[in-house]
Amino acid sequence: MPGLCRDCGARDPPGATCPACGGRRLVRHAALFTLSIAHVDCDAFYASIEKRDRPELLTRPVIVGGGRRGVVSAACYLARTRGVRSAVPMFKALAACPDAVVIKPDMAKYVAVARQMREMMEALTPLVQPLSIDEAVLDLSGTEALHRAPPAVVLARFAGAVERRLGITVSIGLAPNRLLAKLAAERDKPRGFAVMGAEARDWLAQQPVTLLPGVGPALARKLGAAGFTRLGQLAGLEVREAARRFGEDGPGLVARARGEDTRRVDPARETKSISAETTFETDLRTLAELEVPLWRLCEKLGRRLSEKGLAAAGVVLKLKTANFESRTRTVRLGRPTKLPEMLFRAAQPMLAKEATGTAFRLIGVGSQPLAPGDTADLPDLADPDAARRADRWAAVEKVRARFGEGALVSGRGLGAKRKG
Repeated sequence: MPGLCRDCGARDPPGATCPACGGRRLVRHAALFTLSIAHVDCDAFYASIEKRDRPELLTRPVIVGGGRRGVVSAACYLARTRGVRSAVPMFKALAACPDAVVIKPDMAKYVAVARQMREMMEALTPLVQPLSIDEAVLDLSGTEALHRAPPAVVLARFAGAVERRLGITVSIGLAPNRLLAKLAAERDKPRGFAVMGAEARDWLAQQPVTLLPGVGPALARKLGAAGFTRLGQLAGLEVREAARRFGEDGPGLVARARGEDTRRVDPARETKSISAETTFETDLRTLAELEVPLWRLCEKLGRRLSEKGLAAAGVVLKLKTANFESRTRTVRLGRPTKLPEMLFRAAQPMLAKEATGTAFRLIGVGSQPLAPGDTADLPDLADPDAARRADRWAAVEKVRARFGEGALVSGRGLGAKRKG
């Protein structure tokens, strides 16, 4: 059976040890050198970067998050063995792993590493579709002549280069389609390299329905109530029966249960939303208190929109109560914008309706749907101040870029600083 040494890239090593380098991290699969769709997932991305930069933490459980009032952004694998997971409230994470080292997220650092990773992936193929800051899918079809090696060998070299240059590790799934590549990448973490081919359907049949991306607790309960707990049970449904039982999403669900996926790798896939949020150290109740972080988040959101060349055609307000109840409110805008002042004007009335004494632990603001950046804040005879607002914000950002974030602070942003 075709094989590959993941350490040195040697092909078809005999036995359990690579004769070229002595490595034992071998991967074998009948379709190893013919598959070309890869899912690349960084291992505990934020935590791995922090351990890279602070070697004294290598043997310590590390949690990246926003203080006792926040939630876990990432946890190293040692912390995960204690039950710590992303999005778990920090107080629960620390109860499960009291000796963990907690580090506040440094998004600028993580984004810089993600950009380096993206450049390395784009050197392999132009067909790279980022899925998140630490995850992407690649199509290496037709690249064998360029690299003088099949995709499996190229990916093994890539994983090694990431470790040497960036000081972090990745897990790779190689398969005939995007769904199976993602599932493969999750099978062998960390530092994984797993392959799925024709055997995938038999393997999937034995797996719980929750294995499929998109099948959350609510859908799993619905499926379970109908008698479907394993993917094999779903895979046996006829298309018409799937639609009758589960509506228009039924046939697609059944196809995924069989391991089928026709999605292409699309580098031009549009970002669906951009947002910013913060968790408070102590609960906030009044409108006046909540407006301060809302304004800061609107400034952050406006900056992110500008960086991506996008604008907000709608604004989303997110709140989380002290009891972890989530509230989401949305409004469509008459004209696209990326100005914090206009984002705040849209979000503030929604906030005013919610700030009636309820204790809130988190606030967020987002833009959805998005619009092209060149459609934002255009001159309008009905709004003669529009151009001045845009010029004013551009001037503020220019000063901040030169002298730092605190060089200019709006009156709305003044108040007791709360970290999250």
